[in-house]
Amino acid sequence: MNNSKSGYLLISLDFELLWGIFDVVDYTSKKKYFKQTRAVIPEILKLFEEYQVHATWATVGMLFNKNWEEWEENIPDTIPKYKNKALSAYNFGQSIKSKSTEEFCFAPELIQIISKTQGQELATHTYSHYYCLEEGQTPQNFDNDLAMAVYLAKGLNINLKSLVFPRNQLSAGYLKICAAHGIKNIRSNPISWYWKDPTSNSLSNKIARTGDAYLNFGKKSYAASQLSPKKNLPLEQKASRFLRPVEGNGVLRNRKINRIRNEIEWTARNKEIYHLWWHPHNFGDQPEESLKDLRKILVYFKEMQHKYNFQSLNMQELGTMYS
Repeated sequence: MNNSKSGYLLISLDFELLWGIFDVVDYTSKKKYFKQTRAVIPEILKLFEEYQVHATWATVGMLFNKNWEEWEENIPDTIPKYKNKALSAYNFGQSIKSKSTEEFCFAPELIQIISKTQGQELATHTYSHYYCLEEGQTPQNFDNDLAMAVYLAKGLNINLKSLVFPRNQLSAGYLKICAAHGIKNIRSNPISWYWKDPTSNSLSNKIARTGDAYLNFGKKSYAASQLSPKKNLPLEQKASRFLRPVEGNGVLRNRKINRIRNEIEWTARNKEIYHLWWHPHNFGDQPEESLKDLRKILVYFKEMQHKYNFQSLNMQELGTMYS
């Protein structure tokens, strides 16, 4: 591939299961949701294979454990002491430990399937869905957290090269720690005023982030020249668009898909980079309809590939080209 003659589609998925949302949902009401999430992941991979699409799966390290016993053995030497204790995966894990909850919290078999699928990169979403901007955690906590994620991945012959910060809490001060653990690429936040503070849940930010899926709030792709490699630090790869879950309103749903198609076409014609991301559990409520929407996007990607030589890369592949 010649980077002077192609635009690129990047896809990254934040693979979390319950570890990503335990503080905002009642897991006892989400059993069907997570069962369907687990079942839809192989179907997403089949679509990626069918359309020859590469993707990065930023995976919470706790998912590598087989069961609660192994989870207990792999608690790092120091763990974050968030001021908001409800954010601690360790506190939560201790409170729900039972055989019946393991399918919501562990998925080594799915990780193996992902890692063996052509073009898929296994990346990290930290070990414990770590919040880098929350009060009470320290750089040493983060270092130990990332060390555990790297260790467990190596146990499956996976070398982690890319990272996505949970809840988009990118901490520039932690990039050196990432680099020390072999991380070459990170996903950074979109360039929009409503993403400047990822911890903010202000009404204006919520309205803007939601409305952005359906209305034209500006260009989402970016030129390769905007990638700015920094010596001895991971390459920051900007996110473009969050693929929102299937809407109940058909007009909004079609508008969302058309927005993505238009953005992909603009990116392909102008030979830029477009980074689409979501969580596998976003497909958990309506897996069949979610797969239909994903197929529409991938069909359009292939059309743009044929017309403009638009290519698919995962984060590691882009990093190798531009770092």
